[in-house]
Amino acid sequence: MLKVRVKVNDKKFSILVPYSVLNIFSFIITSKRINGFINKAIEKDGSKFIFPQIERKDLKLLLQGLSNHKGLVLVDTILKDGTEVEVKL
Repeated sequence: MLKVRVKVNDKKFSILVPYSVLNIFSFIITSKRINGFINKAIEKDGSKFIFPQIERKDLKLLLQGLSNHKGLVLVDTILKDGTEVEVKL
């Protein structure tokens, strides 16, 4: 489970994201149709950035690797305005 903890103005909250939701998201983000939709939206904005096509098998390997390292802190930072963000597996 991916855990995102945020502290803003002395208010703390956590967002828990199960790996099953990440797997569903991986199906969506690797879709050629969604990729084309994202790139068309970026072109309308005037940006020259192109969202790359991601292979499902590569993303699946990444998610499997992440699930093997539970408890690993991916991001732990404090912004200038006092906002604290921690992303943990």
